[in-house]
Amino acid sequence: MKKELPPLTSYSEDQRQKAMNKYKLISPYLNHEKNLKTIAEESGVSKRTLQYWIGKYQQFGLIGLIRKNRTDSGIFKVEKEVQEEIKNLIISHKRNSVTSIHRKICEICKKNKWKQPSYYQVYAISKSLSPGLKKLAYEGKKEYQNTYDLIHRREANYPNEIWQADHTPLDIIVLNEKGKPERPWLTIILDDYSRAVAGYFLTFQDPSAIQTSLVLHQAIWRKRNPDWQICGIPEKFYTDHGSDFTSNHLEQVAIDLKINLVFSTVGVPRGRGKIERFFSTINQLFLQDLPGYFGNQNNTALLTFKELDDKLSNFIIYNYHHRVHGTTKKEPIKSWSNSGFLPNMPASLESLDLLLLNVAKPRKVHSDGIHFQGLRYIDTNLAAYIGETVIIRYDPRDIAEIRVFYQDKYLCTAVSPEISDYQVDLKDIVSARNKVRKKLKKQLDTGKTVAEEIALSKQKDFENQSNKSDSKKSKLKRYFNE
Repeated sequence: MKKELPPLTSYSEDQRQKAMNKYKLISPYLNHEKNLKTIAEESGVSKRTLQYWIGKYQQFGLIGLIRKNRTDSGIFKVEKEVQEEIKNLIISHKRNSVTSIHRKICEICKKNKWKQPSYYQVYAISKSLSPGLKKLAYEGKKEYQNTYDLIHRREANYPNEIWQADHTPLDIIVLNEKGKPERPWLTIILDDYSRAVAGYFLTFQDPSAIQTSLVLHQAIWRKRNPDWQICGIPEKFYTDHGSDFTSNHLEQVAIDLKINLVFSTVGVPRGRGKIERFFSTINQLFLQDLPGYFGNQNNTALLTFKELDDKLSNFIIYNYHHRVHGTTKKEPIKSWSNSGFLPNMPASLESLDLLLLNVAKPRKVHSDGIHFQGLRYIDTNLAAYIGETVIIRYDPRDIAEIRVFYQDKYLCTAVSPEISDYQVDLKDIVSARNKVRKKLKKQLDTGKTVAEEIALSKQKDFENQSNKSDSKKSKLKRYFNE
């Protein structure tokens, strides 16, 4: 029986980072790039320890590499200035042995009256320097890039071996939820082998780590539409150096799902032509015939955001996926589905939600459910948690249901009865609110307020009573202000 460990999010940033450092040591072995003997010699970590880490990672993922911090973990009992001198000597004297470096640092310490380090301390500091840093210092930038940057120049050999991701502002203007013209962004994840689209995300916001997480969530899990079959965990996720792609959260997610996160070199986007070609296809075969396209003179009737999203989904699933690709000479959907492989799926949708659904809000459980965005969400499991604060996670593209977590554990999926039969985008809720607000404003502008109606009614009653009283008692004319 597999031991249940706390979720990745329950550990500190320092613990997660140390686990990632272990992963980076064993990743060349996991990717079949180096054997354990070579890694042990380069890192100074024993082969037995490396085998232990590999076993833990294969069993539990990144969490298996996390351990409690020791008070002296990562601390060399050597003065800071002595450490710096040792590192400088190692980098500047590439041919010198550790024994030679130890002799040199002892001479420097005598001159400066510093405490001399032991041979073991010099050895430990030498092993703590990354192989990449030594490669860069000893052999220069070009050799470093050839060793550590030369990645995936060949084509993928099967589906889900390599996925690529990128963003682009679309060359079209559409109406946002407030009815104003705006230019949307498109995020795409493309399967390198078949050129099929695994996931996409439309938004008016600039690219962010949250959007990248949401589209990766959509790409990995099974789609509601049975005609869109692309799913599974990719072996490698190839992206550029955008801040959203290089976020620490996304890197941790990739390692925990056992995805090899690969970045293109800054200024050298090798292999990016495939996804750039897809964006050209979107422009030439999809956008150019729509109102609001930059090259289209007829921009009188702009599409709404929802209309563009529906049309894009239909184009990808029923047009692009069934067109013969110019390079592969196959239809993307057939190339992906006819290869005879079974996609590697996460253990559960809930585990994927906890990692990738970054949109999280604390909410209190009421007797009638959870209130969010003016909607009510219910589930039988919530009955035992009335009055408790829970965390809800949701996909803003479909808020008909929300995932509920209590103390970092999945509790239930709550649905809104009013919209449970539909897929409702958060933008639809905002748009509906704006329409109601406009109607109410129009009513207030053309009619009287409740207070004004009451005051006018009271004034008329007073005038009628005054007129009746005056006709009986006096013929003098009286005024309301009296």
